[in-house]
Amino acid sequence: MGKRRKPIDFTDKRLYYSIKEVADHFAVNVSLLRFWEKEFDNINPKKTAGGTRQYTKEDIRQVGIVYHLVKENGLTLEGARQALKSKKDDEEKRIELLERLQNIKNELVSIEEEFYQLHEQQKYSKTKPEI
Repeated sequence: MGKRRKPIDFTDKRLYYSIKEVADHFAVNVSLLRFWEKEFDNINPKKTAGGTRQYTKEDIRQVGIVYHLVKENGLTLEGARQALKSKKDDEEKRIELLERLQNIKNELVSIEEEFYQLHEQQKYSKTKPEI
């Protein structure tokens, strides 16, 4: 059984996320993120004086681009590096679009839940609507 994905809620106001949270978000090992950090210039999280990595939302987006190229498209590391050089803008736009679509989906699910709750309240309400 593989790791389960635990998506990060990007709607909060946090500035930094731990390497464990980022690893869980992509369902990968922490060691893979450290490895990618060495292999890809675009992944460069801030480190505290103690060496703890602090990922910003932009850092996570960059990890997402590499994840897409390597894990979803099956490119080798060299292939992913070449793709980043030649198609960086296209890939960033695609990732941004996917993030926007996920936000829209989350909003629709929230509206659906609210609608359902209102419907349940109405169903069990003893007052009859005025005509």
